[in-house]
Amino acid sequence: MDQSAIAKKLRALRRQLKRSTQPRRRSVVAPSGARRVGARLSPRELAARYALVALKGAVIVALPFVLYVRTGVEMYRSGAPSWLAILVSTLLTIGVIAGYAIWLSRRMAGSAKVRSVAKWVAVPVVAAWSGYSLLYLASSNAKSDDVRAHYTSLHPVLRAALSTIILVNPDLVVTDMARQPADYGRMGLRVNERTRHYEQPDGWVHAVDLRTIGRGEIENRAVQLYFRSMGFSTLRHVGTADHLHVQLRKRE
Repeated sequence: MDQSAIAKKLRALRRQLKRSTQPRRRSVVAPSGARRVGARLSPRELAARYALVALKGAVIVALPFVLYVRTGVEMYRSGAPSWLAILVSTLLTIGVIAGYAIWLSRRMAGSAKVRSVAKWVAVPVVAAWSGYSLLYLASSNAKSDDVRAHYTSLHPVLRAALSTIILVNPDLVVTDMARQPADYGRMGLRVNERTRHYEQPDGWVHAVDLRTIGRGEIENRAVQLYFRSMGFSTLRHVGTADHLHVQLRKRE
């Protein structure tokens, strides 16, 4: 056998040996119904995904406000003093905001100091919101300066709920809060001895009237549903004009 034939056989043996020593590739069969990586979503799937993300975002944003109002209502109805109800709801809200801030800090920086986050983020944010909601009502949200002047006579829990809905519905208008028996005569109505627009034994007014005229029915229903879900009594009726009456429920 000549040298060229021997060299040819050696090269063939090397190739065979090389193939035998390489690991075999296993074919992976995708499970039935699995989406191929990189495949484009249909418009319906995209819409569903964006809707889910939007819903999660809305829940995350709404949770501290809902907790703030609902806790205050339940504390009041269970017999707690008004300011204790607000204090407890404020502390719980601080806890939620601190949790959000810690999660965000860990996602962005990899770590978070709980005490620092609570001190410099959660407490200032919630304290500012609580002070604003309890002390201030914009003139655009009151029928008149006289109505606005009675804002601090309203029960703190009702003020918290009112300020929260105004964040979502900035065109909301309060038409009435505190009343005296003589006010009914000026409105041409029979005196209501049981109205909760009067100052109650705890020193606060427990009812407020909201404008419904000139607003969409869906919007009015949504506002009414909000107050009901927060634990208040609501009544859509006509006194001098169609309006939504909202009041604290009586204690259990």
